[in-house]
Amino acid sequence: MRRKDREITDPQRIDEIISDCQCCRLGLCDRGRAYIVPLSFGLVREAGRRVFYFHGAKEGRKLDLIRQTGWAGFEMDTHYKLNESEKACGYSARFRSVIGGGRVSIVEAPEEKRAGLEAIMLQNTGRGRWEFSPEMLEAVCVFKLEVEELSCKEHL
Repeated sequence: MRRKDREITDPQRIDEIISDCQCCRLGLCDRGRAYIVPLSFGLVREAGRRVFYFHGAKEGRKLDLIRQTGWAGFEMDTHYKLNESEKACGYSARFRSVIGGGRVSIVEAPEEKRAGLEAIMLQNTGRGRWEFSPEMLEAVCVFKLEVEELSCKEHL
């Protein structure tokens, strides 16, 4: 990271910033071109590592690319605010952002699907302990990104 003065390395602080985010943009490679899709997400810590869970339709471009590449980048940000100035080059922005990448795969096991959906609901509603019927689990595709690279930046 070029601006080390803005880098966040404390794992707890990074998780706090992630918890403030409402959208994770997943970046996939489609024949040498970027394919980026905004998604609802949930974060789970497994053996000290971050795992993001997502959900969506059981077919489509996104899933085709996940199956083909097994890797995705991600970006999320929060607390954006424009810092105004009298001069164009004086403008700047306040923000908190997290970027990275990792192995992405489709979740098949019902218990892991349930846990992934639970994490997504917790992230988006602040509430836990949701019920998911077998029919619900069968109707949705859950996939996960196991974070291998991550950087976090804050400019306030």
